[in-house]
Amino acid sequence: MGKEKIHISIVVIGHVDSGKSTTTGHLIYKLGGIDKRVIERFEKEAAEMNKRSFKYAWVLDKLKAERERGITIDIALWKFETTKYYCTVIDAPGHRDFIKNMITGTSQADCAVLIIDSTTGGFEAGISKDGQTREHALLAFTLGVKQMICCCNKMDATTPKYSKARYDEIVKEVSSYLKKVGYNPDKIPFVPISGFEGDNMIERSTNLDWYKGPTLLDALDQINEPKRPTDKPLRLPLQDVYKIGGIGTVPVGRVETGVIKPGMVVTFGPTGLTTEVKSVEMHPRSSSGGTPCDNVGVQCRMLLLRSEA
Repeated sequence: MGKEKIHISIVVIGHVDSGKSTTTGHLIYKLGGIDKRVIERFEKEAAEMNKRSFKYAWVLDKLKAERERGITIDIALWKFETTKYYCTVIDAPGHRDFIKNMITGTSQADCAVLIIDSTTGGFEAGISKDGQTREHALLAFTLGVKQMICCCNKMDATTPKYSKARYDEIVKEVSSYLKKVGYNPDKIPFVPISGFEGDNMIERSTNLDWYKGPTLLDALDQINEPKRPTDKPLRLPLQDVYKIGGIGTVPVGRVETGVIKPGMVVTFGPTGLTTEVKSVEMHPRSSSGGTPCDNVGVQCRMLLLRSEA
């Protein structure tokens, strides 16, 4: 067997309707993460609701409320593999009403993928004083996500289509803002893509033959491998606690330092509750353990929610 791939977490951020879920869903589909028949079913359902362009977004947007509103409310976790990495995707909401959920998702990521709407009016709304392109980039840096990939999305809908001039304009303005935030724009790839049509996502697009940089998949493989402090004591900030039928109470979070594995004795703060780890889940399969940057669910012996106690 070859060397096991490194696990990284990626958060997809950006202004509402910039195409985050569509781009992510299409990428997962192209990399074999979802069956073609499922996409065809989503396409049919989307067409019936007069929302054809949402077929890839629905790979991630599972909640019925999200489907009807056409925006992402919760953070969705999905997985795919690149040549180098085993990636967990965190698709964060762009709508201002759900900024708390976006912060939850971003705080778990090794790298942010900033999706930018390249259309006339779309880019300007996102980069405006109150736009989420600005807000999400600032939050990502503040929350410690030091690596970023920028995707200039909807290049198939620029005027003219696949406009190099529009791409250059966006790169210049976004680079200027990212530099003010604290990023080094020289180290950030700006990839022109169409999240819906699939241009430049895993293969070079002839529609964008003026672009000589990496595809989105190439850019993901160029992410610097994050450090894994496995030698330090276990620290696992909890994102949520779920009650699962037939299993029980399952705390969920991201391992920051140390390791967690079945048979370990762990202590929950601030209550000081001590219990034994029965199993570790990494969605949705059982795992031999979790290391830094892994998103895990932990089944513990005799652990109850307060409402159950």
